[in-house]
Amino acid sequence: MKKHSSILRFFSFLIMIITMSSGHLNAQTSSGFHVANIFHIASSGGWDYIAVGPDNNRLYVSHGTQVNVLDATSGDSIGVIPNTTGVHGIAFVPSLGKGYTSNGRLNNISVFDLKSNQVLGQIAAGTNPDAIMYDDFSKLIITCNGRSNDLSLIDPSTEKLVATIPVGGKPETAVSDGKGKIFVNIEDKNEIISVDISSHAVLNRWPLAPSEGPTGLAIDLKNNRLFAGCEKTLVVLDASAGKVIARVTIGNGCDGVVFDPSLGFAFASCGEGVLSIVHETAKGEYALLENVVTKASARTSAIDPKTHTVYLPAAEFQKNSTPGTRPPVVPGTFQVLVVKR
Repeated sequence: MKKHSSILRFFSFLIMIITMSSGHLNAQTSSGFHVANIFHIASSGGWDYIAVGPDNNRLYVSHGTQVNVLDATSGDSIGVIPNTTGVHGIAFVPSLGKGYTSNGRLNNISVFDLKSNQVLGQIAAGTNPDAIMYDDFSKLIITCNGRSNDLSLIDPSTEKLVATIPVGGKPETAVSDGKGKIFVNIEDKNEIISVDISSHAVLNRWPLAPSEGPTGLAIDLKNNRLFAGCEKTLVVLDASAGKVIARVTIGNGCDGVVFDPSLGFAFASCGEGVLSIVHETAKGEYALLENVVTKASARTSAIDPKTHTVYLPAAEFQKNSTPGTRPPVVPGTFQVLVVKR
């Protein structure tokens, strides 16, 4: 009887050790990121990009014919930037105290005051300006024009178009290396191009095949890496030579990629309802760390690298809709998910 009891105690102890070890392993591999809050926005309409403002704790959310400005901590409404029909993205020039929105259906850019949110004017761009960014190296605003297949380069100090660069396909997202090169996802050609921003010349075309449909794009400046969000795959490239270093399986429906330089994490927001986190392992390889459950439709994202917080707009769609078209948003369901540790 004592022998049997000792055996039972031994196996109980063994199970406890295994359980503790398993729990410790999970704690080590889990990112700790989760949906910590939800900001609800009452206005109607679709959306695209979201952006964290420069040093003012403001969140800028593209939404139909306007941009909603929220307090990034509480989610409270701060204001609205109106008349941005078909708005896609938001960019900032802190030195001028101005922000810029790419208005896809108006083929122009709205200029607004960062303090008051007052619209100061509009600037003509290419056809269907989509993603928009500010390149600190060239001091230019750059839009990716989805229908005219080119980039518009705008001088924010004069608010004039200074150049147009044909890119030979649909430009989706652009990032800068801060040294004179711009990298652009060409969605319909399954490639990334590098552009010399000074000479306005396309330098390289780097194929991503067999990966398809590159949308989101982020850059790790320290390690000179590009992260391109494709269909169910995050492609990691060397930003100097365009060599594919890794292909990591992620969620479906990626439309945004952001990078946290302090953590070394690339976040791919996927419309199926996950935020895929990819990191570099101790062996120098890239792997999926975790798929954080978000919400179906949460396909774009922005990151505040200071707080390591990722923001993802999302909503619910009506089930009865015309086949082949994007279903309308259920009124009152538009929201911003706040994902953090």
